[in-house]
Amino acid sequence: MSNRPHVTVLCGGASPEAKVSRVTGPSVAGALKEFYDVELIDLHEDKLPLLDPAKTAVFPAMHGPFGEDGKLQALLDAAGVAYAGCDAEASALCMHKINTKAVVKDSGFKLAGDITFAAQSKPSADILIASLGEHVVVKPMDSGSSVGVHIAHNRFELCAIMEQIKTGDWMAEQFVTGREMTVGLLDGKAMGIVEICPKEGVYDYAHKYTAGATDYLFPASIEETLSCKVREYAENAFASCGCRDFARLDFILTNDEEPYFLEINTLPGMTPTSLLPKSASCVGLGFQPLVRRMMEPAIARAALARAAT
Repeated sequence: MSNRPHVTVLCGGASPEAKVSRVTGPSVAGALKEFYDVELIDLHEDKLPLLDPAKTAVFPAMHGPFGEDGKLQALLDAAGVAYAGCDAEASALCMHKINTKAVVKDSGFKLAGDITFAAQSKPSADILIASLGEHVVVKPMDSGSSVGVHIAHNRFELCAIMEQIKTGDWMAEQFVTGREMTVGLLDGKAMGIVEICPKEGVYDYAHKYTAGATDYLFPASIEETLSCKVREYAENAFASCGCRDFARLDFILTNDEEPYFLEINTLPGMTPTSLLPKSASCVGLGFQPLVRRMMEPAIARAALARAAT
């Protein structure tokens, strides 16, 4: 019998992002196999499998609702199972875009103007334009991977977008023009900044997960003083949200070099086109050691819990 710690990698689920999760899961499991005894479980419903907290720790390679919104984490906590990544409270917070913005307002990042609404009582396009202008981003309050994100460039497009909205909670946000960037955080410390350059259009779901559809510059070509400032802001935001272990923060850098906060992703994708590994590579951390570092705190928490029983 192996003396190595046991890790259960969970992927799949029933969210709109399950397909991406089923790429992240095997990638993570493959990277961890050199260090741990690994079991990969593909979930086909939003339900926690039977796990023995005395024998395993979990890497939740999940994306979207259930995996990222704190529900899975709450179930793991209730079962006494240690897991990698943010806890239930921080996961729920960061999945809710408007609540996250309220918490990170003092981190240093600038925040775009926004209006929140429920589909059943959605405002008219004219009301949104009066507050935010015609160039507006409309997105679900609590989805990831750019699922459901729409960009209106004028009143006609905004009217069409609003007409499509039938259910759920939404936010409309002033469009901030600039360079889209992201920075990974590991143990609360910011790594390299990655610039995202879609070859055409915007960085939507298709551009994220289609190889060759987007160019990436890592590290991003920005002045070092500014880079240090942004990394400090990212670390502030990570701490303010109560995040732990790892996360990825997305932002826009305007032409006058003002960084505007977009969101924090508490379970970043770990696919061949994913951004967190690119950020880590900027500080000399390859994919396999990165995933090991992401898992190590959970292994330590599991050992402490076992020692206490």
